Amino acid sequence: MKHSKQIGFLILMAVSSNLWAYGSSSSSACVKPKFTDFTPAEHSEVAMSSEFSFVASENTDIHSLKVTIKELATTLKIENEHNGTFKVSGQLPTPLKDVYARIAISAQSHSGCLGDAGWLIHINP
Repeated sequence: MKHSKQIGFLILMAVSSNLWAYGSSSSSACVKPKFTDFTPAEHSEVAMSSEFSFVASENTDIHSLKVTIKELATTLKIENEHNGTFKVSGQLPTPLKDVYARIAISAQSHSGCLGDAGWLIHINP
C-alpha cells in the first residue's frame, strides 16, 4: 500500500512537471518599433524641398533608423520627446519634383526586431 502511494505520487509529479514545462516560455515576443503622426499627411501635395516629420516609438533603436525618399537618403533631425518617443524630421531631397514619392522608414527595436512604415506624397514642381 505504501509503495502504491509513492508510485502514484511520482507519476503525479512527472505529469505535472511536464505540464508546467509545456506551458511556460522563456522567450520574449518580438516588439517592432512603431511610426506615427506622419506630416505632411498621406497623399498630400507638397512643394519641392518641403519638410516632413513623424514620431518613432520609445523602443526604437535610433542608431538603426533609416529614411529614404525615392531611394534617396536624407539628413534627419531626431529629438527626444518627454514621453520617451522620438520626433524625427527632415527635408525632401532637392532633385525631386513633379513626382509621387514614398517616404520609407525602417528601424530596429532595442530587442532587434525590424519595423518599417512609410507614406506616399506628391511633390509639385
